[in-house]
Amino acid sequence: RINMKIDHIAIWTYNLEGLKNFYMQYFDASSNEIYHNHSKEFSSHFLTFEGGCRIEIMEMPKIPKSKNDPLKQFTGLIHFAIKVDSKSKVNQLTERLKSDGFKIIGEPRTTGDGCYESVFLDPDGNRVEIMAD
Repeated sequence: RINMKIDHIAIWTYNLEGLKNFYMQYFDASSNEIYHNHSKEFSSHFLTFEGGCRIEIMEMPKIPKSKNDPLKQFTGLIHFAIKVDSKSKVNQLTERLKSDGFKIIGEPRTTGDGCYESVFLDPDGNRVEIMAD
């Protein structure tokens, strides 16, 4: 067997600094210095969360906007989940996001497989679960 893990997911955005600040503010992510490739007009940040999970957020002109409706299910990557340490933290973060104007599309609940989760849309409309065991 080969020891493997997912290193990071990547998200295209037209709001690089706004998305970086969102994940730093609400989920305590840390960020590297911005990377620029001037010949491609490409910029990115790696956001690192406690435990080592990373998200690469990237910006480049002419990347087409997604035509998917974030409120509907579709094939391909549909969401990612951020695990927190308790059900009360799921509730607290969900209420904080809601009061700050973010769209909650799944109120906190226990799923059929025993996870406790809520689902919201980040500033770019990406589906994100907040979950606890």
